[in-house]
Amino acid sequence: MRFSRNVLSSLLLIVGTRAFSPIPNRASFGLISRPSSSSALNANVLKLSNPQRELLDNVDVFIFDCDGVIWRGDSLIPGIPETLERLRKAGKKMFFVTNNSTKSRAGYKKKFDNLGLSSVPAEEIFSSSFAAAAYFEQTNFKDTGKKVYVIGEVGICEELDLIGVPYIGGPDDAGKQPDMGPGGKMEIDEDVGAVVVGFDRTINYYKIQYAQLAINEANAQFIATNLDAVTHLTDAQEWAGNGSMVGAIKGCTGKEPLVVGKPSPLMIDYLEKKYGMDRSRICMVGDRLDTDVLFGKDNGLQSVLVLSGVTSEQKLLSQENAIAPDYYTETINDFFAGAGVAEASVASVSGGSTA
Repeated sequence: MRFSRNVLSSLLLIVGTRAFSPIPNRASFGLISRPSSSSALNANVLKLSNPQRELLDNVDVFIFDCDGVIWRGDSLIPGIPETLERLRKAGKKMFFVTNNSTKSRAGYKKKFDNLGLSSVPAEEIFSSSFAAAAYFEQTNFKDTGKKVYVIGEVGICEELDLIGVPYIGGPDDAGKQPDMGPGGKMEIDEDVGAVVVGFDRTINYYKIQYAQLAINEANAQFIATNLDAVTHLTDAQEWAGNGSMVGAIKGCTGKEPLVVGKPSPLMIDYLEKKYGMDRSRICMVGDRLDTDVLFGKDNGLQSVLVLSGVTSEQKLLSQENAIAPDYYTETINDFFAGAGVAEASVASVSGGSTA
């Protein structure tokens, strides 16, 4: 794992701030013109009908999002192990890139193993917590003598431990309350040089105020692992995602974060450099339009949207949507439609907590 991060860190010296530009400032954010009607967009979004000809013959590498594609919460989507095995037998390379920062790469490897996907090696797994640590390593943050204040869970902390970057906050600040009585004032560590915001199920006013003071008064960097609006904590409904946590800090600081997760180009630049891959034969597969599909389109990849996660067919084909994948389908099991792979039904997935 350390070797992979070092390679990724060296890559950042080449891509520079392009990989971490605030999302609202990306020149390519609009991507395509908004259609005048839903039927116009529908004409540009094809449902996968002949996967061999339309997809498999043209793709050497698949990059899969995890939650909503491989699993939902802690429940594996039926048919996924068989589909991944068929892809490997077909000679396809695979990588699993998640914007969820609650786990480190080691933590996600354990999750893959626990779900019966032990054939997936750690080297194929990338999380936004790993990307955040790589950013701090590339910028030699440790040499500044500063600390990172973490709004987030154990995944970010474990990745920072691996590179020796000191941090405070995170799970340790769960349940804390600031003194808001007469004359109440929060004191912050003067050595905080960056605030990183990842998904945090114990976010509270103490953490928000600490981040606000560090950014506004101590001029700390503002880093976000991702801007996902919603996530799957259970399979029963959508839950507020890290975009809500980042939004709280944006609201009280008036500043935009540097974003290290999708749709930042960091990960695809790394994969291309490390493995010498042809981008035109890489396909991004995900369940989100504004991260997964945008990541593919922004970075010259093919893209497939699956309906097994947060995006419905109605939303995809709506007049309001301006982000179109090359193809869409129900689940990745459709890559081998009619070939004996068990069909996955979103309705059949039950139980689970966060990815």
